[in-house]
Amino acid sequence: MGDFRHDLKYSLRMLIANPAFTITAIAALALGIGANTAIFSVVNTVLLKPLDYPEPDRIVQFLNVDPDRTSHFASPTNFLNWRDQTSVFQDVAAYDDAGPGFNLTGTVPELVHGIHASRNYFTLFGAPVLLGRTFSQQEDSPNGGKVVVISYGLWKRKFGGNPDIVGTSISLGGESYTILGVIGQSFVADPEADVWLPFQIDPNSTNYGHYFLVAGRLKPGITLAQANAQLKIAADQFRRRYPDAVAAIDPRGTFAVQPLRDNIVAGARSSLFVLLGAVGFVLLIACANVANLLLVRATGRRREFAIRAAMGAGRARIIRQLLTESVVLSVAGGILGLGLGYAGVRVLLTFSPGDIPRIGEHGAAIGIDWHILAFNLGISLLTGILFGLFPAIGASRPDLNSALKESSNRSGTGFRQSKARSLLVISEVSLALVLLIGAALLIRTFIALRHVNPGFNAHNVLTLEMSLIGDRYQKTAGVAQFSRDGRERVNAIPGVEASAFACGLPLEAGYNLPFNIVGRPLGTDQYTGGAGWISASPGYFTVFQIPIVRGRDFTDSDDGGAPGVIIVNQAMARRYWPNQDPIGQQIAIGKGHGPQFEEPARQVIGIVGDIRNSSLDADPRPLMIVPVSQVTDGLTGLIASIGPMAWLVRTHGDPHQYIAAISDQLRQASGGFPVGRIRPMEQVVAQSTAREDFNMLLLTIFGAAALLLAAIGIYGLMAYSVQQRAQEMGIRMALGADRARIRNLVVWQGMRLAFAGIILGIGAGFGLTRFIASFLFGVKSWDPVVFVTVPVLLSVVALLAVWLPASRAARVDPLQALRSE
Repeated sequence: MGDFRHDLKYSLRMLIANPAFTITAIAALALGIGANTAIFSVVNTVLLKPLDYPEPDRIVQFLNVDPDRTSHFASPTNFLNWRDQTSVFQDVAAYDDAGPGFNLTGTVPELVHGIHASRNYFTLFGAPVLLGRTFSQQEDSPNGGKVVVISYGLWKRKFGGNPDIVGTSISLGGESYTILGVIGQSFVADPEADVWLPFQIDPNSTNYGHYFLVAGRLKPGITLAQANAQLKIAADQFRRRYPDAVAAIDPRGTFAVQPLRDNIVAGARSSLFVLLGAVGFVLLIACANVANLLLVRATGRRREFAIRAAMGAGRARIIRQLLTESVVLSVAGGILGLGLGYAGVRVLLTFSPGDIPRIGEHGAAIGIDWHILAFNLGISLLTGILFGLFPAIGASRPDLNSALKESSNRSGTGFRQSKARSLLVISEVSLALVLLIGAALLIRTFIALRHVNPGFNAHNVLTLEMSLIGDRYQKTAGVAQFSRDGRERVNAIPGVEASAFACGLPLEAGYNLPFNIVGRPLGTDQYTGGAGWISASPGYFTVFQIPIVRGRDFTDSDDGGAPGVIIVNQAMARRYWPNQDPIGQQIAIGKGHGPQFEEPARQVIGIVGDIRNSSLDADPRPLMIVPVSQVTDGLTGLIASIGPMAWLVRTHGDPHQYIAAISDQLRQASGGFPVGRIRPMEQVVAQSTAREDFNMLLLTIFGAAALLLAAIGIYGLMAYSVQQRAQEMGIRMALGADRARIRNLVVWQGMRLAFAGIILGIGAGFGLTRFIASFLFGVKSWDPVVFVTVPVLLSVVALLAVWLPASRAARVDPLQALRSE
């Protein structure tokens, strides 16, 4: 312990005595460790922390698994089947994927978040009941009454924390609901909710539509493999129980479960690991820089080490002393990096797409806990040993005779004497090149996405969401009347060019339904095919300026009393009528999905241009558009319960200036319902690529940091080399070498290292870029433009870093250099 205190005191004295070296080393380490701490804090919150539920490792998500895809959405018939598997599961619960909006009506209407949940939801997720109770089995059955459970936040915000709230009524969508209970403040709902309504799924349901989630808890002692084995049997039971469910489960498909946490974080896992690897590269480059500084410093201290060795200090003693110095540096860098990382993650999350799970609003759930502190300490100690060990081993083997004889300005010259430093610079360049290649590929993706034609014009289009939950809007006639009234009111506003009403927006996915083409033989699955499905009012194609290629648009005469009509997009026409004209053909939608979806045949009246209905990086899919006024009553009620409807308004100028007038007219048309989320359509388009943009931004920042560190490393090595070889340069000049030749000699020596690093980096880049292939669009992971441009850019930066020391070498005064010996 005494030796350690002595080493620590000596290390601190040496570092304080060399402030320029110390500040440079700590700054480089703080950058690398801080970046790693920032990304790890997100990884820790998203991937490592257990869910905030009782026994979270036993909570599983139910899945429909087909040979071509896996879906976590479920149908009422799925839920009834899974709930019966009591030998392996308990507390099986159904709940909405993303809570629909509920109109809290009254003096000041407000749109609140809410979900439908089955009775076991609160037990499964351990929701603490602060007041009252949750749903009974009777209340969660059909016709179980209008009851609601509210959140702590809504109780405090809207009702002032009234302790006598249980048993009173709340108005949702103009309907009275009895408050059963209040959930405690500590409950973390996913999705977030202000109110919970009972799902009231009919035990005799034949609804095969997939529109909600189901989770459950494994029974004690049951493994995931055992549960999945039982679900394979359950899939066969399902087919026998529901023989008409031709569209509900693929004949080759089955049921399965996976840990709930895996399902929640699935979309973020791969991108977080890529970013963690990227900041790991930045840290390695920082370590290489500091190792180079230590090697330079150790070279200057050769006489010191030789004297200590001559006085009896062993190699282990010298290594321990140097490692102590490097660890002190790394710990100081780690402490500074912890602060930088915490501040950095707050800044980075301001650019976050908002879809990173479990981090809370603006990263509120991310904080410093013992995992972060342990990671920071561990990575600080590891880097201290990593960059300090090699210089320490080299310095502990001094040639006493030569070290004691040579003067301080002759120590270490040329590439052979600086081989270790050169190898570190080569490593820095190669790692920086890999990061820059990754960043360039994502930049190319960013550019490619901006050049995608979405198939519609988003300019000057305003979108407004409204929840239509309530008895008035459970039938199609009520929704159709609201659509007509709302469009008449909005179109009368000066400056409004056109308006429409629809069940969803482009680029935000939607529904998929099977269909049959009347008169065509059925496929092996008893239906012709499947396609995207939306309902829209007249004016939808006008608002988005989607061209009608053939046929006609909807009109107000296409109401519930008129023959059923449908419009298809070009992708659907090409796929299902490759050699025919779809106009006049008839389509029957919803076969095998239950009575809520099945309907009489519709006639195709038009073909419209393709739009990107799910994302900009996905090709247009077959799409069916039906009039809002001709949707079945069952499907209208289901859509209203799943999520809000959308109003779309095209204006002559900036749409923001029309928000107040449009919102007021829609409130009047709906009977006082509030308008929910309001966004320009251009914002919707931007949000569709937000995750890709965020990944590009971070990787570009890390790549730029790596480029800067690599340039500093090259400059530092060559500047030191020029300083140590001043006498050699003087001799060369005295023998006739001109200044241009001296400069070129130094430039070539530095660029040789850069070229070696670039060659290694290109090879590594070809191997490593496959890990980001899934994030790319419109560019291959081996894109030749990137693999040519990035090495050229790095070569130019390296040349600039080498040119300054080379110019200094060319200005050496031969007489002064020779006298310095």
